[in-house]
Amino acid sequence: MELMFIGADHEVTGSCHYLRVGEKNILVDYGMEQGTNVFENCELPVDAALIDYVFLTHAHIDHSGMLPLLYARGFRGNIYATVATCDLCSIMLRDCAHIQMQEAEWKNRKAKRSADNAVVEPVYTMEDADGTIKRLVPCDYESMVTVCEGVKIRFTDIGHLLGSSSIEVWATEDGVTKKIVFSGDIGNTDQPLIKSPKLTEEADYVVMESTYGDRLHSTEKLDYIGELTKILQMTFDRGGNVVIPSFAVGRTQEMLYFLRQIKADRLVKGHEDFLVYVDSPLAVEATGIFQKNEHECFDEAAMELVRQGINPITFPGLRLAITSDESKAINFENSPKVIISASGMCEAGRIRHHLKHNLWRPECTILFVGYQAIGTLGRAIVEGTTEVKLFGELIEIRAQIMKLIGMSGHADKNGLLQWIKGFQEKPQKVFVVHGEDSVCKLFTECLKVEHGIEAYAPYSGTRFDLISGSFIYEAAPVAVKKKVRGISDVFARLLASGQRLIAVIHKNEGGANKDLAKFADQINSLCDKWDRT
Repeated sequence: MELMFIGADHEVTGSCHYLRVGEKNILVDYGMEQGTNVFENCELPVDAALIDYVFLTHAHIDHSGMLPLLYARGFRGNIYATVATCDLCSIMLRDCAHIQMQEAEWKNRKAKRSADNAVVEPVYTMEDADGTIKRLVPCDYESMVTVCEGVKIRFTDIGHLLGSSSIEVWATEDGVTKKIVFSGDIGNTDQPLIKSPKLTEEADYVVMESTYGDRLHSTEKLDYIGELTKILQMTFDRGGNVVIPSFAVGRTQEMLYFLRQIKADRLVKGHEDFLVYVDSPLAVEATGIFQKNEHECFDEAAMELVRQGINPITFPGLRLAITSDESKAINFENSPKVIISASGMCEAGRIRHHLKHNLWRPECTILFVGYQAIGTLGRAIVEGTTEVKLFGELIEIRAQIMKLIGMSGHADKNGLLQWIKGFQEKPQKVFVVHGEDSVCKLFTECLKVEHGIEAYAPYSGTRFDLISGSFIYEAAPVAVKKKVRGISDVFARLLASGQRLIAVIHKNEGGANKDLAKFADQINSLCDKWDRT
């Protein structure tokens, strides 16, 4: 009986763990790596065709996004997940496949224009996604599921995303049974719509995430309704739009929950009947899935609305844009309105069109409600860049840029500790994963030194014998190839230089016009040179 660590070890994305019980080969999650990778992941220890089962904690792409590739390589086993996770995967994996195919097509068109004969293949295709979706086996929370002889599982609501779960696994081999708990992503308490994380009481071994294991969320109970109302009132009074770049699954539905309350209580004076547009086909589908799973997944506050006959995420004045024509028409509707559109970091999708139409208008507000990664358009806007290029056109930023702070789907350090201390007896060992390198180390030391818990932060490739309780192999960190790191480091330097340039420009406000004009000409000359490459 063996546990092997594959992905999201001393890193945040690409979650994957391998479990062997007797002759059965099992994966827990198989996620896509996103953003900058620090360490190389080891290969799966067996061919994809030999994987018998996958247990999936939730639908986010960094946990589910490589399942179609597993299918493409021969996997034909069952994928066990909660009902809501199966529903969300049915749209998210297709969407991800669509993106892979679009990117490959774009790269191939670009290669043809440069007489490059190389052909780029998508990571996987829509057929692979469809095949994967057919392997999904929906399971209810708290139901004991016998997967096969020697393996039983149970899903527990972990409060991170609709359908998210920790997974309890009872594994039996040679008459010995061990219980392993995979935490999945542990949710923040008191999130809108979905329930808070449920505790698990016993385990021999725990594989635990540590994303925010080095920080605390605000101790103040944030008034999201009040803050959002102020932003709407201020913007609508100016005659502008509130544009919200938002992730299609999770954050969009939270924003609809807040907006329904604001409209129901008629809090925005003089604009009580304002329109709200959700311009993302994926978000529209996901919102339908939220409504479908309300009885199993919604928290008590949301369910109280349901019992009153109120849908907590829909309201009069909500408009759903599906087609491209419906999307385009939004910007020709002149009254002040809210526009919610993907992607959340402004890197792709319809949000870029709405930014093009609203960024230059001083009466408008661009409201960020989620994390903006380094190197993304959203991060550049949040950090104060004064102009951006969209669809070949340079757009000057005159709109007000704001953030709704405090919103997080992840538990902070205290939330993580609350979850692990919910076990009645300390597990034999806690494996700390799914956190940046420094965070994994700090949180592991916290568990060991401050709480007397036997904790270990494995690197990819580490193998552990669950029966004997000893390591088969302790892997060392393997950095990504030097060439990739070099490119990443140079790009990071370039971003830092751009941020410094913005700071210098602001510092020289009010300087001599002649000097500033010369400085502007030099910057534009450099931009013209690099924009042509």
